[in-house]
Amino acid sequence: MSLFWIVIRELAEIEAMAASKKVITREEWEKKLNDVRIRKEDMNKLVMNFLVTEGYVEAAEKFRKESGTDPDIDLATITDRMAVKKAVQAGNVEDAIEKVNDLNPEILDTNPQLFFHLQQQRLIELIRNGKVEEALEFAQEELAPRGEENQSFLEELEKTVALLAFEDVSNCPIGELLDVSQRLKTASEVNAAILTSQSHEKDPKLPSLLKMLLWAQNQLGEKAVYPRINDLSTATLEDPAV
Repeated sequence: MSLFWIVIRELAEIEAMAASKKVITREEWEKKLNDVRIRKEDMNKLVMNFLVTEGYVEAAEKFRKESGTDPDIDLATITDRMAVKKAVQAGNVEDAIEKVNDLNPEILDTNPQLFFHLQQQRLIELIRNGKVEEALEFAQEELAPRGEENQSFLEELEKTVALLAFEDVSNCPIGELLDVSQRLKTASEVNAAILTSQSHEKDPKLPSLLKMLLWAQNQLGEKAVYPRINDLSTATLEDPAV
């Protein structure tokens, strides 16, 4: 039985138990948890999926050897993907674009929004480095034509160019564009596009399952008192306050 259906089954049983509104003791809860059987190979696939998606190539290779779990993509492509991501995070957008095209030129050809955001990031980096004239020229030649075709792009371009109107950009209303979080946002978008082009999920499955666990606990908590996991890092059951 897949993990998805195991979770669905458990949720159905939780609802049935919660309907009685009885107190679920630690002994009862642990027995129920022990009755659940999850295959080790499914757990290994979850771990490998996380390592591959997040780009931990060395850990993925080591885990492959230790567990015998094969990744669903060539691990060598992880190194290339991480090189693109790191280039964006470092502000080297031109280098990142070249690397993306070397990896798969169709990624940018078929994703105008991603390409615009990369070009927008290039403009941000020019402004960050005080290259005002070069920034204006770049905005006019590379980004303005795209803004004419897309209202959303035009609004983003106007917001970015507005940075030039402030002497102290650290205190301006749009100063967040120069924050490292903007680089991370763009890098994440590129990373997701590369994964999609490789027929791989753009987000790891493990965090989604943990969110589902928290949601299920909250749902049950509205109707019953039971031992629950409050710290996901330790997965320790805490006794219910009766």
